[in-house]
Amino acid sequence: MKLAVVGGGSTYTPELIDGFARLRDSLPIEELVLVDPAADRLELVGGLARRIFAKQGHPGVIRTTSDVDAGVADADAVLLQLRVGGQAARNQDETWPLECGCVGQETTGAGGLAKALRTVPVVLDIAERVRRTNPNAWIIDFTNPVGIVTRALLQAGHKAVGLCNVAIGFQRKFAKLLDVAPTEVHLDHVGLNHLTWETGVRLGGPGGDDILPRLLAEHGDAVAADLRMPREIVDRLGVVPSYYLRYFYQHDAVVEEMRTKPSRASEVAAMEQELLKMYGDPALDEKPELLAKRGGAFYSEAAVDLAASLLGNGGSPYQVVNTVNNGTLPFLPDDAVIEVQATVDGKGAKPLAVPKLDPLYAGLIAHVTGYEDLALQAALHGGRDRVFKALLAHPLVGQYTYAEQLTDRLIAHNREHLAWA
Repeated sequence: MKLAVVGGGSTYTPELIDGFARLRDSLPIEELVLVDPAADRLELVGGLARRIFAKQGHPGVIRTTSDVDAGVADADAVLLQLRVGGQAARNQDETWPLECGCVGQETTGAGGLAKALRTVPVVLDIAERVRRTNPNAWIIDFTNPVGIVTRALLQAGHKAVGLCNVAIGFQRKFAKLLDVAPTEVHLDHVGLNHLTWETGVRLGGPGGDDILPRLLAEHGDAVAADLRMPREIVDRLGVVPSYYLRYFYQHDAVVEEMRTKPSRASEVAAMEQELLKMYGDPALDEKPELLAKRGGAFYSEAAVDLAASLLGNGGSPYQVVNTVNNGTLPFLPDDAVIEVQATVDGKGAKPLAVPKLDPLYAGLIAHVTGYEDLALQAALHGGRDRVFKALLAHPLVGQYTYAEQLTDRLIAHNREHLAWA
């Protein structure tokens, strides 16, 4: 079995490598190719990756290359975890929207749109290269904004499934609070990528008892603290919102908070420099503890589980993925991409049935889906007017004056990445 990781020079890659090594019975990799244009980073990350495999006795061969075509050739699955423009572009995404009083964030709002515009054309180019060399290969997308990127891949006819670590993070935290094995916790997880709610927490599977009320009653303070939201919000909702809902439920307070501290991108950039120094140490043969602060917890385990299912090597019976709606949420277009529990096998992901949603959640999901449709059109076809309409449609922008100002700032800060600008 051959896997390729595009964006393999990321400082996060050793977390993925560690998962591949520990869970090799689920995903027997014979060849793993790390693909990245940054040769200096790739050499450091590739060296540590080989040492991790060697220490854990994994027989697979790890290769590195900056040649996408060579890297993905004959791969059974290709994982996408790239960041167009690097942390410098992310830092801009997180700062210039604040000038207009709007949240600055890399996956939602104006910053999220900027990332989508930079990313979608690059991802589609890579996917076409994958299709040319192996049309049967699966593409697993972890590249943000996952919902928009996965929708672009699926609409272009690629075999793709989107993946996010929010759900597995909740599963592991809830299991710890409840003192049960993570495999015992099944989430009624519904929404769009980075716009989701846990409307139920069941023990044993989809038909198990819903113990969410008990979880909130006994551990509400811990849950709310993890979300960085007041417990009152969680108690009044009676569900567990993704921490990304902070940007919607507490928008103005979050903007003020962001204005008073360094951007997350600047923090991550400093962390990455330290990690790269560590990776260059030939004595290091395991992922360092600092990597846990980098973000993306449990992604490696979710990625292994998903790849194993898609490639016919077992995998969990139910997994939270980003996949095509096809009537699962009847108030959305069939071609929308949603994030829900699904069964996954060699044919792809099939969402489980979702009970009728409260308008409090369905309304916001529909609103953001409309924005995502406009964002994808802007990413595919370009043009100032398309960018403006997407911003005007986003519930975190919504006002004509803000949309005008943000459009100009977005284009100015991303001109080098936008072929049409």
